Amino acid sequence: MARPSVRRPDDRCPVGPWITLLTDFGDSDSYVAAMKGVLAARAPLARVADAAHEIPRGDIRAGAWVLSQYWRWWPEGTVHVAVVDPGVGTSRAAVLARADRRWLIAPDNGLLSGVAAAADRFEAWRLRPTAGAEIISSTFHGRDLFAVVAARLVAGESWRRLVERRWEITRLREWGRPERDSAGKVRGWVLHVDRFGNAITSLEIRDLPAGRWRLRAGTFRACRLHRTYGDVAPGRPLVYLGSAGRLELAVRDASAAERYGLRPGMWVVVRPAGQLKPRATERKQ
Repeated sequence: MARPSVRRPDDRCPVGPWITLLTDFGDSDSYVAAMKGVLAARAPLARVADAAHEIPRGDIRAGAWVLSQYWRWWPEGTVHVAVVDPGVGTSRAAVLARADRRWLIAPDNGLLSGVAAAADRFEAWRLRPTAGAEIISSTFHGRDLFAVVAARLVAGESWRRLVERRWEITRLREWGRPERDSAGKVRGWVLHVDRFGNAITSLEIRDLPAGRWRLRAGTFRACRLHRTYGDVAPGRPLVYLGSAGRLELAVRDASAAERYGLRPGMWVVVRPAGQLKPRATERKQ
């Protein structure tokens, strides 16, 4: 690869030696190792960390949640590569984004929704067709495009040489602000179900109505906030403020998702306790 041309110091954003990888590739095939091989060959001084490779196949929602939970904990200049890409090879864009002085490289399919929602400053650009390898497989952009771009950044190349124009990323609906009506009813969504069966919602403490309230999601019902699992008896449901700063629905020592049919994208509705029961048409949503 040709040496990058000399740029003014203010013409490039600082990049660090870390690259993290998130994929749905698993660890039984060669895909992750191939990406690491590209990074080792093109940026041999970079340190590569495995964030997660067991994202359910093609599950963009799950990938967006997992990415949203770790990107900010890494040093400024870290390059986060995220590849959950069921639309690989189609007209979907590939993007380079910058969130609070950390870089992200991903397909534009909603995978960056959580990062964009949390960042104080978020910008994205569409990658140039020439930013990757000379030959790019139509089914393996992780190796031929995203890993190559990450290596070029870490090697000190100006990011401006890799992008063609600003880009408005695709955002998953669930990462928007909850909806509130004039009667005080708030509607959010289940963002993610973790391996314990806890349903993490888009709601925060500030979204709860003043005074008494009732929450429902599927067949899950609750009317008070708990602090931790030990506040209820085994097998009992609870709502608590999770480590991500969002309300979570759980069952002590069991899976709330299995018991109550909770799944990502499902409505979570909170209403003041004095409101009438929802109409039949609303219950079907």
